[in-house]
Amino acid sequence: MRAFLLPQFWLLLLCALTSRVVAATQLRIVDENGMSLQHAVVELESSAAQPIANNIAIMDQIDKAFVPFVLAIQPGQEVSFPNSDDIRHHVYSFSQTKPFELKLYSGTPNQPLMFEKAGIVVLGCNIHDSMVGYIYVAEQPVLITDAQGLVNLPDNIDTVMVWHPYQTKDIDKKQTVQIESKNSQISITIEITTPVPRNTFGARFGQHE
Repeated sequence: MRAFLLPQFWLLLLCALTSRVVAATQLRIVDENGMSLQHAVVELESSAAQPIANNIAIMDQIDKAFVPFVLAIQPGQEVSFPNSDDIRHHVYSFSQTKPFELKLYSGTPNQPLMFEKAGIVVLGCNIHDSMVGYIYVAEQPVLITDAQGLVNLPDNIDTVMVWHPYQTKDIDKKQTVQIESKNSQISITIEITTPVPRNTFGARFGQHE
């Protein structure tokens, strides 16, 4: 009797788990060659009010790189820029959404910066030209794809906007997608341009339009 019940239990459990996976609406963001895109932003068009974020977001600097590569925040939210490296950095942005400059420093600046309006902020370091990062300021809820290019959508979402820092279109443009098929995996393609590797030292990071 025990030998029969054990396989049946695992079969029922497998069916339950499989049902959960199928029931979710999953987006997979890929490039024009079908390769998964990590760091793609999926902005959810929702009528529900988004809770106000009172926490200070963190854009760290580790091993001469911005961490996270893409940081999603809300308008009016503050961001701190700690420097966890043992060398100094000079962080700045020419983006219209939030132009700023944190001159050569180590440790953590005394005051975080507030990002007042929605938009894309491209970050650079005046000392280390290879350092590029992005802050995505959105009024709507945001999801960011994992290494497999995946995000799971809430049940009540019918429209999303997708964006990737390497997209070929203008850095501020977003692709609007209608979610017509629920409870399945949907692939969305973003055409990208792979950036040329930057030198560790070099000219100032170019301005983005």
